[in-house]
Amino acid sequence: MSGTNYDVIIIGSGPGGYVTAIRASQLGLKTAIVEREHMGGICLNWGCIPTKALLRSAEVYQYMGHAKNYGLSAENISFDAAAVVKRSRGVSGQLNGGIGFLMKKNKVDIIWGEAKITKPGEISVGAPSRAAYQPQHPAPKGTKGHGTYNAKHIIIATGAKPRVIPGIEPDKENIWTYFEAMVPEKMPKSLIVMGSGAIGIEFASFYNTMGVDVTVIEMMANIMPVEDPEISAIAKKQMEKQGIKFITEAKVNKVTKGGGKVTASVETKDGKTQQLDAEKLISAVGVVGNIENIGLENVGVKTDRGCVVIDGFGRTNVPGIYAIGDVAGPPMLAHKAEHEGVICVEKIAGLDAHPMKKEQIPGCTYCNPQVASVGLTEQKAKDAGYEIRVGRFPFMGNGKAIALGEPEGLVKTIFDKKTGQLLGAHMVGAEVTELIQGFVVAMGLETTEEELMHTVFPHPTLSEMMKESVLDAYGRALNM
Repeated sequence: MSGTNYDVIIIGSGPGGYVTAIRASQLGLKTAIVEREHMGGICLNWGCIPTKALLRSAEVYQYMGHAKNYGLSAENISFDAAAVVKRSRGVSGQLNGGIGFLMKKNKVDIIWGEAKITKPGEISVGAPSRAAYQPQHPAPKGTKGHGTYNAKHIIIATGAKPRVIPGIEPDKENIWTYFEAMVPEKMPKSLIVMGSGAIGIEFASFYNTMGVDVTVIEMMANIMPVEDPEISAIAKKQMEKQGIKFITEAKVNKVTKGGGKVTASVETKDGKTQQLDAEKLISAVGVVGNIENIGLENVGVKTDRGCVVIDGFGRTNVPGIYAIGDVAGPPMLAHKAEHEGVICVEKIAGLDAHPMKKEQIPGCTYCNPQVASVGLTEQKAKDAGYEIRVGRFPFMGNGKAIALGEPEGLVKTIFDKKTGQLLGAHMVGAEVTELIQGFVVAMGLETTEEELMHTVFPHPTLSEMMKESVLDAYGRALNM
């Protein structure tokens, strides 16, 4: 039975699962990964990667529409919705195959099917319990099949699924989740987006760029509520200029369908109700962990609000059972899942692992304009009792931004006035999702404002605004 006994079995092959499997194998642990649908999980197949491919198509299309601003000419611009979707799916397909290669390279066994924990140290693998799943057929070469498998350590990495609001259940026709929104047969004329988190706002941005009449409904006062309000306000203003309509401090009480459209009953903060009609509605009100049908009740694993409860090393209340990524709670981000998995398996292997510092996990939203952040917002820093310095530098003061034709945006930094510690960084504008990592590294190294001021940034780059924002926090900005 040696072929069914492992040191580590990971349930789920999303970013957290497959990265954890690779690290486990690197550490000399006999490792297997169980997958029921497609290698790479939601992120690679229906989330992070294909949405970025869609947004890239929209970005290029938008640039073509403004060719004259760059001294160029582009006539009779149009798009093929099917071709846009096909490109997105092709990008996912390419990376999907890459995960299988990585598993083989790192000697990780793939077990094809749906796993259920039967007792500590044991799982059973069978056919998926929900007909909606469409696993790859045939199973990839070199994968194992249904049966019972044993492992000293079982890591749950089953990810999350869209949250469903009672009475507004997705029907794949008129009411979409991100699954349907990613593969439209044609562009709808109008669209309502419920929720302005990363998923909702990215789809709102994509569809608006492709000519769809988009309205976003958000319960909170600010769109992208987790972001610094100053940053989200700038993003909202730019999106409104592009044509997106926002209704904040409002909720959808009811959705009716008929006549090829949906009608949303929207209640605003003053208690008034209005009816909004659209061809489609995207429900983007968050996600919940995939904790059903994996046997948690068989072994007594503790859950809370739809997620598995863990400590700083991914350990559940049951010895030998762990959880990482979306199923283990917020922030529900692929890079958090990957790092959490590495910490978990390094602790299992006896290394001197350190718990994750969630305050140093960056967040990125790939709308137009992009938004990125790490650490505390200005208000949260004040609420935490810090006396702070705040620096700001606008894109308009940066030569590279002007040359790119992207002069709208802001870099904002927040420091502890007493120690110079960088508490938070928040950005809105072109390519900020690529810039934020500079501040993430700085926070991880406990860099002070003095060290950032002494760092030489290349010119001309957008990154110069990062240093200027630091300088501004201390009254030393040079280019504004």
